Amino acid sequence: MSESSGVRLDSWVWSVRLFKTRSAAASACRAGHVRVNGVSAKPAQLLRVDDEVRVRVGGTERIVVVTRLIRKRVGAPEAALCLIDRTPPPPPRELLAALPQRDRGSGRPTKRERRELNRLRGFNED
Repeated sequence: MSESSGVRLDSWVWSVRLFKTRSAAASACRAGHVRVNGVSAKPAQLLRVDDEVRVRVGGTERIVVVTRLIRKRVGAPEAALCLIDRTPPPPPRELLAALPQRDRGSGRPTKRERRELNRLRGFNED
């Protein structure tokens, strides 16, 4: 395949196994969960080599760079050759366990609780 031609975005992210189905990939594109080079992308957008693709899946963001264009789903070892994963590592579990959590269903935080949470998180109050 020549580098001048492109591959549909939904087809490529499905082919390299970022989504389980192509329809899930297309739905994520339509919902704005997929960005190409910093811009929200439609499912039919053409990808080229060296494009940066950001995908939000399950509350985490994956950042990948296109190295090869493929149209069909391939095995995991070959799919890994088609991208460079630049996703930052997740935070350590100790840090996640230290974050305060509200009981489910306890409602919105009060103004006082919100200010305490912001102070713990290091947000500046104006």
